[in-house]
Amino acid sequence: MDSWQDLDKKHVWHPYASLPYNGKNLAVKKTLKTKIYLEDGRVLLDGMSSWWSAIHGYNHPKLKKALVKQAKKMPHIMFGGLSHKQPALLAKMLSDLTCLPSVFFCDSGSVAVEVALKTAISYYKARAENLGVKADEKKCKFISLEYAYHGDTLGAMSVCDPVNSMHKIYGSYVQKQIFTKAPELGFDSSCEEAIEALEQTLKKYHKQSAALILEPIVQGAGGMRIYSPIFLQNARKLCDKYDVLLIADEIATGFGHTGKMFACEHAKIKPDIMLLGKSLTGGYLSLAVMLTNKEISDMISKQGAKSDIQALMHGPTFMANALSCAVALSSLKLLLKSPWEKRLKNIEEIFEIELAKAKTNSLVKDVRNIGAIGVIELKRTEYASLLQDFCVSHGVWLRPFSNLFYAIVAYTISEKDLKKIITTMIEALKFVEKGLKNERK
Repeated sequence: MDSWQDLDKKHVWHPYASLPYNGKNLAVKKTLKTKIYLEDGRVLLDGMSSWWSAIHGYNHPKLKKALVKQAKKMPHIMFGGLSHKQPALLAKMLSDLTCLPSVFFCDSGSVAVEVALKTAISYYKARAENLGVKADEKKCKFISLEYAYHGDTLGAMSVCDPVNSMHKIYGSYVQKQIFTKAPELGFDSSCEEAIEALEQTLKKYHKQSAALILEPIVQGAGGMRIYSPIFLQNARKLCDKYDVLLIADEIATGFGHTGKMFACEHAKIKPDIMLLGKSLTGGYLSLAVMLTNKEISDMISKQGAKSDIQALMHGPTFMANALSCAVALSSLKLLLKSPWEKRLKNIEEIFEIELAKAKTNSLVKDVRNIGAIGVIELKRTEYASLLQDFCVSHGVWLRPFSNLFYAIVAYTISEKDLKKIITTMIEALKFVEKGLKNERK
């Protein structure tokens, strides 16, 4: 009989990969805390926290207990015409944390983006009917940033950078949106050029634009670009000035990754719509949410019987899944009761000191970090597999992407293990650098 690894190679299409996959997928046997145990007996320190999600590490007893307890009662029930305790409690907790009272549950981050885009368009169409402003019906486009990444579904792809993103091959198939200059790199940057560009973009396109969507403070898959809160503050003011909604995609940055509970807190702003996901369940199950202010939910919900817009027309089968909501509640309680701010500050300081040692490497273009995120940007893109292989051979799991060699760690990681991850990154760079020098001889 074929082993499960053979079946995987034959039948399973992995993310961003061909089938059959020409690379290597490591066979995982189990996980525990911040370690990954492979079938061949090797143990890897996890430097990726399962794509930003496993903020408490793996197999936390409280999260497992929440899952088992809920599974015994009710693993799932349709959310149309029925409701249950877990999503109600979770919605209240999220509303209290964000000051956004209206909560819509989604399957995944990309779906949350889709729902947010539909919500913004519905808001202006409803406002046109309520207030008799015909111009509002034309507000159905979106403004996004260069280097933006908001997911892999069609609507989400339309607000990803059409040139500098992995989705450029689908450019002729997705809705054409409006893009403006990304904020300059640097948490302390003034972002003057980007702010001016945003104002000019809004001035020109606000009559057809429903919302500005952005990733606050850190642009993720588009380059791990860390930028200043000043840009966010001005984005909020300009959206108000030009009557355009502000959507904060905090799917990756939410729940502490930048050192604040939500990245918008760096700028002390509140968006009209916020998206959360990834670490919402502590990395256990897929769940995301869209949160809006009451004006938006009221405007969409109060239409008359003759209106085309009487509700938010979206309803995933597994919306508000009981298991997902139960573990999300447990994860949030665990986070809030923990010294998460102190942990994040310590992680940030270690990244700051230890990553600086990579700056002298000839392969390195830039080094930057914030919260639980440490980034080494390379001058070229072809080193990813060499760097990954070196790290795995030295007991560390990292997944470089394009010219980005980065780590996003669980908040519970020990100082010793964090330093090992960073040291391994630097040694990997030295290894590749040395190999390239030898090739030139």
